[in-house]
Amino acid sequence: MTETHPLKAAEFWEARYRDGGRLWSGRPNALLVREVDDFGPGRALDLGCGEGADAVWLASRGWRVTGADISHTALERAARHAAEAGVSDRTAWERHVLGETFPEGSFDLVNAQFLQSPVELDQQRVLRQAADAVAPGGTLLIVMHAGWPSWQTEPPFDAEFPTLSSVLDELALPEAGWTVETLETVRSEHVSPEGVDGFRYDNVWRIRRAGA
Repeated sequence: MTETHPLKAAEFWEARYRDGGRLWSGRPNALLVREVDDFGPGRALDLGCGEGADAVWLASRGWRVTGADISHTALERAARHAAEAGVSDRTAWERHVLGETFPEGSFDLVNAQFLQSPVELDQQRVLRQAADAVAPGGTLLIVMHAGWPSWQTEPPFDAEFPTLSSVLDELALPEAGWTVETLETVRSEHVSPEGVDGFRYDNVWRIRRAGA
């Protein structure tokens, strides 16, 4: 998405979390559940983890999860969620301004859900770093909105939504080392904040790295 807000990314997201209550439902993203529900646990990295719902769900299934986010407030809420769910021992929380810093290590699953922002974000660099962080035999899962929701008749800012092919082109992963397992646009039903029934389309990329 195009940067349109005068605040820097860290200021924008910290204010958004700090100045309101819980932003998200506390439930894991449905496409994460769909794509990895039958995976055995390992080490996972959740990029842009927000209030921690995806990371806590993974940890509840035996994964050891590192959640990374730009907002201190979001990470504090994520840690509380993990404690309430009894999975604090399987979760770690790190603050990163993605595009500038990135978690260390390699992971059996790198989960990147909706890394789209109305403020500055070097999305291409972050996704390439995400791919680099996938361990041999591991999986990179990317989910991004493919367009505005049906009820958004006047978009609030200019945005360029990635296509299935554009993300693959930007990642430039060698065919010999990676297998695309899911490449799909998914329609899901939603209700707008004003209570209007509608829908939106999301793009899904699940890509497995070859084993050692």
